[in-house]
Amino acid sequence: MERMTEKNDHESQNAPAPDWEKRFRAPRVSLPEWAEDAPDRSLFVSNATGTYELYAWDRATGAQRQVTDRPNGTTDGVLTPDGRWVWWFSDTDGDEFGVWKRQPFGGGEDEPATPGIDAAYPGGLALGRDGTAVVGCSTDEDGSTIHVLPPGGTPVEIYRHRESAGVGDLSHDGTLVAVEHTEHGDAMHSALRVVRLDGTTVAELDDTKGGELELGLSVLGFAPVDGDTRLLVGHQRRGRWEPIVWDVTSGEETDLAIELPGDVSAEWYPDGSALLIVHSFDARSELWRYDFARRELTAVEMPAGTVSGATARPDGSVEYLWSSAAHPPVVRSTSGGVVLDPPGAKAPESVPVTDVWVEGPGGRIHALVQRPAGEGPFPTVFEIHGGPTAHDRDSFTAGPAAWVDHGYAVVRVNYRGSTGYGREWTDALKHRVGLIELEDIAAVREWAVTSRLADPSKLVLSGGSWGGYLTLLGLGTQPDAWAVGLAAVPVADYVTAYHDEMEALKSMDRTLLGGTPEEVPERYEASSPLTYVDEVRAPVYISAGLNDPRCPIQQVENYVNRLAARGATHEVYRYDAGHGSLVVEERIKQVRLELDFAERHLA
Repeated sequence: MERMTEKNDHESQNAPAPDWEKRFRAPRVSLPEWAEDAPDRSLFVSNATGTYELYAWDRATGAQRQVTDRPNGTTDGVLTPDGRWVWWFSDTDGDEFGVWKRQPFGGGEDEPATPGIDAAYPGGLALGRDGTAVVGCSTDEDGSTIHVLPPGGTPVEIYRHRESAGVGDLSHDGTLVAVEHTEHGDAMHSALRVVRLDGTTVAELDDTKGGELELGLSVLGFAPVDGDTRLLVGHQRRGRWEPIVWDVTSGEETDLAIELPGDVSAEWYPDGSALLIVHSFDARSELWRYDFARRELTAVEMPAGTVSGATARPDGSVEYLWSSAAHPPVVRSTSGGVVLDPPGAKAPESVPVTDVWVEGPGGRIHALVQRPAGEGPFPTVFEIHGGPTAHDRDSFTAGPAAWVDHGYAVVRVNYRGSTGYGREWTDALKHRVGLIELEDIAAVREWAVTSRLADPSKLVLSGGSWGGYLTLLGLGTQPDAWAVGLAAVPVADYVTAYHDEMEALKSMDRTLLGGTPEEVPERYEASSPLTYVDEVRAPVYISAGLNDPRCPIQQVENYVNRLAARGATHEVYRYDAGHGSLVVEERIKQVRLELDFAERHLA
């Protein structure tokens, strides 16, 4: 394996880079976040150096500078409201466990941002105009905690619970904190509590009725006006995500009745007079403006595709990060033009997706398909998304595009458990975890074969994180269906994974499976890839991060040892990072190894 990698690296230095590598290396930027009281000061993430890091941008002067510079990259950062400081989260080699640091916007030495608060997994952060910080944390020992750190003072704990919880937002005047919590034990459906800075409760909102109903709430943000106690909240009362406005002082709830199909999210316009609506439906996005005075929606013009982030600026314009499967991401503005254009060669375009709807055991399944040139049937990669509470979209993704360049069709399945298709579709994922998703993948696989898109002898099951988990589980429970398996940072041994993973994921697993491995051992056994490892017939490639807190390395090793014990064909690539890599060349290396593995074993 290593000798082959060295040979490939040597050859790549003497030949023009192929398009699939150019897509990874092309400079990218995230949607710039701007300081609320200093809107010319922005913060964004870019891979300009070959590693994803934070950058400060002074829009008034055009000056940009790199804020962080770490071997494994940095993506978690926020500006203080006055724009004077950049806060960023410092973990160790991608393990997600660490502390907040801060650095002057104009440059300078990093310093501890939260002295007196021990290292932990982050659980939300809100920064006040007077320098107060509200810091959420999670550890195996303490569960979830929230501290208030006054400027120059010592932290005061205002919240603690064993179940998962986090900071939602801080009111504009810095007096109220919105907390998302799952004290009722359902990690998929949060309730809300608003407290003062001393931790005393102001208001509660719980659509689960103490855990009796599967209805979640999410904090979308306090109104951006001093003295305004309205909180924008996402709810699921009509079977999908949509916003309401909740006055936490009076208790009044204002249903906006936004009649759009699919999920609806929102954020405030800076003066509080309107909402910027992000509408997600059938794997694509739209933007709208909701005016409170007229109670009406107005479309924000944008191309067909996916919005990965959007924000309303003080001048009323909207900036958004847009892409489609065929076209690389770009930060646009409704005022015209590109907002932030990184220097360097642009990513080559790819092929568009087509939509496929397949009848499955739980309802119609939406799949996105990309086809290479020529006539099928093609060798086909089923690229399974992670989450599981996420979904594939019509957006630019370098990984699937690489497979298309090599002559493969790519199918991405929004199985039950995916977001974007209503609450029932997402919540269907309980107790028979993994097996439900694989039923939907099997139905789409059958369509792909009978439609002559896919060569049934050259089917690749692939995915990362939860997608990696489904890959290993699918290879064991559907051993005759797949020719090759490619699993990145997977759950492989569910019981060991539960005991070794970060605390927030333990809460999620208890919700999904109905308890701990000791309480419902039969469910963990039925859903664990390790249970079926001796049934695996296809060659298996696994990549895993040594510092991964989500899919820890030991449970991967347990699975690999079982493969090795019976002489099953497999290869393993271990790398020094966490749940994936923020280093571009490392990611290219991993895709190259996957392409090579599939080519050798499909031949």
